[in-house]
Amino acid sequence: MKITRRSVALGGVSVLAAAAASRAALAEGPFGGAFLGVEEGLEDFWLATDAYIYGYPLVTMEMTRRVLTNVASPAGTKAPMGQIIKMREYPDSSFRDVTAPNADTLYTTSFFDVGKEPWVLSIPDMKDRYFLMPMLDGWTNVFQVPGKRTTGTNAQTYAITGPGWTGTLPAGVKQYKSPSNIVWLLGRIYCTGTSEDYAAVHKLQDEFKLVPLSAYGKPYTPPPGKVDPSIDMKTAVREQVNRMDAVEFFTLLAELMKTNPPSAADAPYLAKYAGIGLVPGQAFDASKLKADFVKRIPVVGYDRIMLQFKVNRAMKHENGWSYTTKTGIYGTEFLMRGLVTAIGLGANRPQDALYPVSKTDADGKKYSGANKYVMRFPKGHLPPVEGFWSLTMYDPQMFFVSNPLNRYSVSPRQDLKANPDGSTDLYIQHESPGKDKESNWLPAPAGDFVLMLRMYWPSETDPSILDGSWKIPAAKKV
Repeated sequence: MKITRRSVALGGVSVLAAAAASRAALAEGPFGGAFLGVEEGLEDFWLATDAYIYGYPLVTMEMTRRVLTNVASPAGTKAPMGQIIKMREYPDSSFRDVTAPNADTLYTTSFFDVGKEPWVLSIPDMKDRYFLMPMLDGWTNVFQVPGKRTTGTNAQTYAITGPGWTGTLPAGVKQYKSPSNIVWLLGRIYCTGTSEDYAAVHKLQDEFKLVPLSAYGKPYTPPPGKVDPSIDMKTAVREQVNRMDAVEFFTLLAELMKTNPPSAADAPYLAKYAGIGLVPGQAFDASKLKADFVKRIPVVGYDRIMLQFKVNRAMKHENGWSYTTKTGIYGTEFLMRGLVTAIGLGANRPQDALYPVSKTDADGKKYSGANKYVMRFPKGHLPPVEGFWSLTMYDPQMFFVSNPLNRYSVSPRQDLKANPDGSTDLYIQHESPGKDKESNWLPAPAGDFVLMLRMYWPSETDPSILDGSWKIPAAKKV
């Protein structure tokens, strides 16, 4: 049996769900010991795919880090380790470094390594502007998130320390302890996208400072980055990860686990993964992995991750929209962690943002640019948020779609026009709905597409988004 991503596509993998529920039964059942091309050792095969799912976020974070830091000096969406990337405008349809980018905030981000010493982040007075500075560990958990919701908009300074660091910090510097050496500061600053607001945000970005603790309070010039010509800077990170075979994947994962230690809660799972040669702190022992597993494990592991979009109990499905409130902190929910990594790397905690995704219209049919759709919010039913909300257009690979307006999302900043009855219609289609309706138009590609509704800082006085009582309107085909 030849295994391809098509042969285990989401539409035909109900057998995978059964397999996950009763693997031993499959090994002895009507498949005669063979499943997905595995003739024997089915339990070891499933164990290896479990380990693949477990490690998928850490490997993806590392590959993302390599691409985003493989430059000599900050430029566009990239900067060397320990230097801040200051996105000066929204990403466009050519952006492929991170899946599901947004066109509502200017990313202010950095990768840095706290293994040798802490790094100090200084945030300026943000003048009441909405912002958040989530800090992700190597496993994609948001371990701290200073920002308007949590710490206010006054000037503030933090020292991010490594897993084993002990020491004394300068006065006025608050400690944030990272569980891993890799830290991704994935800051977002709200911007309306006008030239005036761009300039205002640029000024704030330039006042951010990130320095090693040893240089804090002293003049500091960051060293130039070292460019590694062997790093693929053209292929999307997700594709680079997905095309690794199991030996390559587990070899890198084992190396990363030496400096990004697993959580204590992971110990029971790691004890099992030792059976396929994956042991924290040690190099991967490829001799314990059957040769005929090597190509199949990544394929089945990734498809099990993507299957969660449909079958995971933490996913809510209504009106063609799917979302979860289990983002940012995952514990031992490895499948959900893998899913968020695959479709929206860098997701926030639910108190900061929710990201409902829709692949089908009100009738359950796949979106197509050949059709026209309307998403109607009744009067008083726009998303109850204290930050902002937007509706974003993606292609099936979760990247922006090129269009004549260079508009990748639609939100109140487009001065949405309400209907006479107070309701608000969003027009989702390939061609313009007409000049009088273009403020409410989200341009679609000619082919298939995916929608994402971003809701930043769900209202604390109206908890209806987080408790599920606020319902997202379906996008209806005209």
